[in-house]
Amino acid sequence: MPRIAGIDIPEKKKVRYALRYIYGIGPKFADDILAKADVDPDKRCSELTDEEVGQISSIIDTEFIVEGALRRQVQQHIQRLRDIRCYRGDRHRKGLPVRGQRTRCNARTRKGKKKTVAGKKGVKGVR
Repeated sequence: MPRIAGIDIPEKKKVRYALRYIYGIGPKFADDILAKADVDPDKRCSELTDEEVGQISSIIDTEFIVEGALRRQVQQHIQRLRDIRCYRGDRHRKGLPVRGQRTRCNARTRKGKKKTVAGKKGVKGVR
């Protein structure tokens, strides 16, 4: 398996798709990196030369924040929102959707499994 920027990427996939296995690199950045390194995007990872792998790695290291550093940065941003007690920080704290989505129905991903609440049962015969 080729290692790019310290991360193993799949050998059998084309480079443009394999780069997306690196956290922080999506379709656009993958294509930008390959254009800068002058590597054919349709080439398989197993066909890459050591020189091409080195070029791709150096571009990623110098121009992009990826993997652990990016995860840390995102967590710091969320922690800052929590610390200043803004609306978005409160939503993160409560585990609810942050970007204005409705929660009356849906939002199960953020809220977790349903918690059944004992509701009022209509008592028959009493009026």
